[in-house]
Amino acid sequence: MKFVLTSLDKKSKARCAVIETGRGKILTPVFMPVGTAGTVKGMHQKELDENVRAQIILGNTYHLYLRPGIEIISSAGGLHKFMGWNKPLLTDSGGYQVYSLSEKRKISEEGVSFSSHIDGTQHFFSPESVMDVERVIGADIIMPLDECAPYPCEYNYAKSAMEITHRWLKRSIKRFAETKPLYEKEQTLFPIVQGSVYHDLRTESAKIISDLDCEGNAIGGLSVGEPAEEMYEMTEKVCAILPAEKPRYLMGVGTPVNILECIALGIDMFDCVIPTRNGRNGTIYTSNGIMNMRNEKWKNDFSEVDEEGTSFVDRSYSKSYLRHLTVSNEMLAAQISTQHNLTFYSWLVEEARKKIEEGNFYDWKNEMVKKLSARL
Repeated sequence: MKFVLTSLDKKSKARCAVIETGRGKILTPVFMPVGTAGTVKGMHQKELDENVRAQIILGNTYHLYLRPGIEIISSAGGLHKFMGWNKPLLTDSGGYQVYSLSEKRKISEEGVSFSSHIDGTQHFFSPESVMDVERVIGADIIMPLDECAPYPCEYNYAKSAMEITHRWLKRSIKRFAETKPLYEKEQTLFPIVQGSVYHDLRTESAKIISDLDCEGNAIGGLSVGEPAEEMYEMTEKVCAILPAEKPRYLMGVGTPVNILECIALGIDMFDCVIPTRNGRNGTIYTSNGIMNMRNEKWKNDFSEVDEEGTSFVDRSYSKSYLRHLTVSNEMLAAQISTQHNLTFYSWLVEEARKKIEEGNFYDWKNEMVKKLSARL
């Protein structure tokens, strides 16, 4: 993988870059739609490619391991072939999903034992086995097994979770070095910075991860319930330590406002379920603010969903029609809303990239944050 910085903002830490993978280039800042089980819910791969203009999407190791299972994925020739996606993929290790199963998992030095949320069967993830699974899945960028501390949590818990994450990381790197890609395309491992909202832990973790000199780095354990200002503080602190010549991936973030603020802090890559999950529930993100399509106020509004000159859904669909589909629980509502939100997110990071290149990102960002925060 190659990472080339192309533009830097003068008033912030925002930057543009090109990530080169074996399956194509990724222009940053970039938002990556979440395709947990090998699908972005409600979206065809063709729509993701042509309408959303997604450059890279995510799969999740935990979910794919359980269903359809690594034997099926291996027989298909990897996740790319299985789901018909030719652009880059990233896989999360499943650490966050295991973290969310607090009553169904047990963490030890060796790894994590957990019960399947599907059928209750028992399974075990070790740093080594996760690397093996991600080799079979074949994503271009892969994550090591980590322990994501909840928020809030005591200092000692956060410290223990960070330290076991570091120990697991060394085992992951060793296993990664001992194995080879299965589908002729190189894979890249991104270590994950942990430490909850404790400044000294985040500093320690970021320094350890930086010293490992991997090709890219990720920041985990944020956007798990902490106030946005604490998320920004931790992100700024970590970005000041992680090497500038490598991509920085902030995992699981976030709202349009979160994304713009974190671009300004030096983040290159984002993913989050917010645009898809909230879209399926009737929340629409626009360049003027946030809309709840179940509201009565849209019942007789036949104007476009986004009137700011860029419509992120087919222009034949009005607010009134989308509200009708939403309150009627029609499948098409989820499809339109998902496509709208993902296309809007793509537009937002593309605009951010343009503003960085033009030299006026910081002022534009401040104006957009005010607009994007509004409830319409």
